[in-house]
Amino acid sequence: MAINSSIIFTKKNLLGESRDPLLLWLPILIGLTVLYLPSLVDLFRGIWSTDQQAHGPIVLSIACWLIYRKWPEMWQRSVNNLPAPVAGWPIFIIGLVLYVIGRSQEILLLEIGSVIWLLSAILLLVRGTTALRVQWFPLFFMLFMIPLPSTLVDAVTMPMKMAVSYVAESILFWFNYPIARTGVILQIGQYKLLVADACAGLHTLFTLEALGLLYLNLVRHDSLFRNVALAILIVPISFTANVIRVMVLTLITYHFGDEAGQGFLHGFAGMVLFLSALLLIIGTDSLLQLLAKLRGGVRSSVLGEA
Repeated sequence: MAINSSIIFTKKNLLGESRDPLLLWLPILIGLTVLYLPSLVDLFRGIWSTDQQAHGPIVLSIACWLIYRKWPEMWQRSVNNLPAPVAGWPIFIIGLVLYVIGRSQEILLLEIGSVIWLLSAILLLVRGTTALRVQWFPLFFMLFMIPLPSTLVDAVTMPMKMAVSYVAESILFWFNYPIARTGVILQIGQYKLLVADACAGLHTLFTLEALGLLYLNLVRHDSLFRNVALAILIVPISFTANVIRVMVLTLITYHFGDEAGQGFLHGFAGMVLFLSALLLIIGTDSLLQLLAKLRGGVRSSVLGEA
């Protein structure tokens, strides 16, 4: 036992961690800054400044906060955990290759996605597998900030816009509004509205998926039934939130004019989308909690009778 402890102590001394963690982590932070600061500048000046990718900085900020929130737990649980160079170095090399290819060829999917590989490798090399297990969700959450290929976005977005337009038209027509649809163009009264990518696109779905998964991670239910069911239902919840957004925009345009509708689109449409999605998630979770209690009560009564 004393020999194993001395080996662990020696290996940590070689890393410089036991003497001063700053000596170890400061060069790592500097290296990551040198690599990704130009990428972040390009993102903020480019695709993250558009409506479709405006969620990118938010996802990055939340991911950094989640890493910071998990840091004390990670540090405590990985105190006696050895580094994992056998797994860490191959992942590190893959991350660097992805970054070089993505940066040189302007492929954002590889350039930005490489940060997940590099952070995972750094955790393995410095704190071992336990640290990676503790920080798995923040690293997974970063997937939602990676810009997707335009071909994939265009292929998935059009059917989604058609479906959202159809459902919004059907509901408003059922409420006796003078509405008609041609493709993704809604005409209500004398006004025509185009259901744009920002209203019902793949990026919006990704953003709402991220919101739902963040809710799951923060709430941390003990019930496997609630976790799995809510994770599955996040997709229809996201679709419903998009329908609500389009319906609200359509009704505002119809009752208050095109200028009011455009003002709402640029000012409060995103707020309505996320608020409705959050309320739907909380409402669905409450319903699942009730169902879980009913299942537990039925099971207890059956066991009692047996």
